[in-house]
Amino acid sequence: MSSFDVVIIGSGPGGYVAAIRCAQLGFKTAIIEKYAALGGTCLNVGCIPSKALLASSHHYSDVAHFAEHGIEVSGEIKVNLEKMIARKQAVVDQTVGGVKFLMDKNKITVFEGLGSFVDATHVAIAKADGTSETVEAKNIIIATGSKPSNLPFIKLDKERIITSTEALKLPEVPKHLVIIGGGVIGIELGQVYLRLGAQVSVVEYLDRIIPGMDASLSKELTKVFKKQGMKFYVSHKVKSVERNGKGVVVQAENSKGETITLEGDYALVSVGRRPYTDGLNADKAGVKISDRGMVEVNDHLQTNVPNIYAIGDVVRGAMLAHKAEEEGTMVAELLAGQKPHINYNLIPGVVYTWPEVAAVGQTEEQLKASGIEYKAGSFPFKALGRARAGGDLDGFVKILADAKTDEVLGVHMIGARCADLIAEAVTAMEFKASAEDISRISHAHPTFAEAIKEAALAATDNRALHV
Repeated sequence: MSSFDVVIIGSGPGGYVAAIRCAQLGFKTAIIEKYAALGGTCLNVGCIPSKALLASSHHYSDVAHFAEHGIEVSGEIKVNLEKMIARKQAVVDQTVGGVKFLMDKNKITVFEGLGSFVDATHVAIAKADGTSETVEAKNIIIATGSKPSNLPFIKLDKERIITSTEALKLPEVPKHLVIIGGGVIGIELGQVYLRLGAQVSVVEYLDRIIPGMDASLSKELTKVFKKQGMKFYVSHKVKSVERNGKGVVVQAENSKGETITLEGDYALVSVGRRPYTDGLNADKAGVKISDRGMVEVNDHLQTNVPNIYAIGDVVRGAMLAHKAEEEGTMVAELLAGQKPHINYNLIPGVVYTWPEVAAVGQTEEQLKASGIEYKAGSFPFKALGRARAGGDLDGFVKILADAKTDEVLGVHMIGARCADLIAEAVTAMEFKASAEDISRISHAHPTFAEAIKEAALAATDNRALHV
């Protein structure tokens, strides 16, 4: 029987990063992955492939605006969806191959098979060929991730009634794609197919899309998407989703009890994700799992069994790849006797549409609910020289600061490059910067980042210079 200092079950961003950090710290490390490819949901059917399709569809949509830049394109511009999806897969394969390289480089043993607990120090690995083996571990990290959620009355056939996984490899551009759920995943995939020519309708139970983010971001993104042709049915409860030959029929009810019927050729069910512990046999190790299916952990990500930890989507908190990575690193360093920390308030959230949406810290709604006095400063992208030069005029940056101390409490932005710009806000807030601090830092001109400086100026005695 092989013995290890640390065994990690699951090779997503949390799992493989935990493995690398454990190996760097001198632990004999193994990782168990039930699929043939490493990288988990994010690399295989989540973050990476969806961004590849977003990038390809963005290039296609840009062609429509070439003329205003003095670029004349003759002939018909066509979408080759098969080639686009093949490129997406090539990006995935290269990224997954990179993880395998990192496992080899760091001398991490990789087991392919379904990992399940035998007891608190032994994990059985059931392999695809029917064989199995058991490994022993001083410490075990559960990093089994999440799976798409569903509504109990919806029967997924994965042909016409689909999840995000199937939406990444459709055989055709839908004529009408009905998306159930206005969260990040549905909105991103919706824009992919909207750009490629599909009619896209979004049905959301709550009163706005991306409901977990600041309401001002939701309002702006809705406005931009409506201009692009996307249709929204917010405050609508889905009542039924049925297959109708080569199409689907979705019925939903609004707050007044009125029913709408949407007929499409595909229905994408995107109502969130659930922790995935199927087949883990956590009970054999004595590990507690909550009623919601999450592995229960303390502030050090330690389960009720001292040598077993859990990270990522399978524990409480936002289901984000970068959050899982930070947790994987944290557990590895705790095992090495170090004293790492994670400030969960400063885990940024990003929507990779165009315009991009990004945020960190508290929303206005949260500050109001907590009774915290704050001041706000905003700056529109259309007032930036760089935005006008590139034609990316939608969006703004908003900074929320404590009314008394001026410490930045939240930064919310929508516009070009916001997925990258948010890192400046995270860094500033990690060092407890004030709005005045940011306003006095030189930002290169012309850049999109100047909007952050200007928003900080606006939050500091309304001193924005260019609006």
